[in-house]
Amino acid sequence: MSQAEPPKIEFPCDYPIKVLGRSSEEYRGIILEVFERHAPGFDQQTIQVKDSAKGTFTSLTITITATGEEQLDALHQDLLATGHVKMVI
Repeated sequence: MSQAEPPKIEFPCDYPIKVLGRSSEEYRGIILEVFERHAPGFDQQTIQVKDSAKGTFTSLTITITATGEEQLDALHQDLLATGHVKMVI
């Protein structure tokens, strides 16, 4: 039985990233700052914001034009390094 390889992503491509963190006044600004550093000029009009039922957490779904795995890895690491992010999907 052969193991199927995961599908290859062809870069550049539109790539949605969901970031979940504890709701706070500075959360959105910090996240957008990190995205701007790694994907300058991404369309902020397409950001989807969803608060948890109790308002404890906020998820931001941001679509960028991904240029490669290195960019995505660095973005993921910087998001987690903020201390405001619980999960990146």
